[in-house]
Amino acid sequence: MTDPLARFRAAARRRDEAGLRRRLRPRTADHDGLIDLASNDYLGLSRDPRLVEGAVAAAREWGTGSTGSRLVTGTTELHAELDRRLAAFTGSPAGLTFSSGYLANLGAVAGLSGAGTLVVSDQVNHASIVDACRLSRARVTITPHRDVAAVERALAERDEEHALVVTDAVFSVDGDLAPLTALHAAARAHGALLVIDEAHALGIVGDEGRGAAHAAGLAAEPDVVLTLTLSKSLAAQGGAVLADPVLIDTLVDTGRAFIFDTGLTPPAAGAALAALDAIEADPGLPARARAVALRMAEIATDLNLETATPAAAVVPVFLGEPQIALRAAEICAEHGARVGCFRPPSVPKGRACLRLTARASVTESDLTTLRTALTAVSGSTGRSLHT
Repeated sequence: MTDPLARFRAAARRRDEAGLRRRLRPRTADHDGLIDLASNDYLGLSRDPRLVEGAVAAAREWGTGSTGSRLVTGTTELHAELDRRLAAFTGSPAGLTFSSGYLANLGAVAGLSGAGTLVVSDQVNHASIVDACRLSRARVTITPHRDVAAVERALAERDEEHALVVTDAVFSVDGDLAPLTALHAAARAHGALLVIDEAHALGIVGDEGRGAAHAAGLAAEPDVVLTLTLSKSLAAQGGAVLADPVLIDTLVDTGRAFIFDTGLTPPAAGAALAALDAIEADPGLPARARAVALRMAEIATDLNLETATPAAAVVPVFLGEPQIALRAAEICAEHGARVGCFRPPSVPKGRACLRLTARASVTESDLTTLRTALTAVSGSTGRSLHT
């Protein structure tokens, strides 16, 4: 009889040889004594006493779980408040909270498209958008990165009556900003909805961190849909869709990722509400995070490492092959800095990279540590790490 696990063992060996194995590495509460330049805690709020107390107070009042789907017992007054606050903060008409950002994208894209619809998606959109497109039952066209002309052609040449354009606001690896104003003009000209994933923009982009759509003046438009996560700048857990009330009602009525999922836990909702309070109390937080990101990019550039000018908090350092990126991440850890390491399929072949993430709370001492670590990466012996 054939061993049903043999093919999985063989595939694991191939991934190992290619430097593509992924392993869970439990960390300590203090990141094993390393400076955290890898997490998505962009505003440095994950250990903030105000958020901790917000989570604890919600748990005391509402319990540890939401107890059911949002259409049964999983919508508390806390959830309704978070729906309203997220919409108000971003300038959107209405909001609907999900238990993860991943599900928010599944809900929005699949729930607002379907058979007889064209979905136009940027080729480097997040995996949750890719999966949402696959589940949508719509025809999907993938356009080159940030190519508005290609989006316009896809919309103009379609046979379908309905269409939806979907894009990250800030792309999760390169850290660049989508051309939102031009995409919206193209979508509107062709009667399409524009879905913008604000995961890496909320709390960072714009003077008060209200997101890329707000900064572009698009958040309140009836043909614009925002998705977001609560797990990055808001240092909690969960996601949301923000849109015209007609579209929110559609997702409540028909969105499978919403209807059949347990509601967000009350402690996560409490923490997210406290994070919104913290950002509104200190509107300088987003600018501090962006300034740190620019400093990180300057350090990489000074050391002849390939990077990109960050639009938000994500700073890539492109190294090429997976094994080189893995070794570079190890070198950074040896010098006191924890950084992200992204390899295919998270990035295209040949574009393995370190992903540095800024936090508003990063200090000059932290940046000095990063410079020392990247100096060691750039000057490591053997094959050049930046060619």
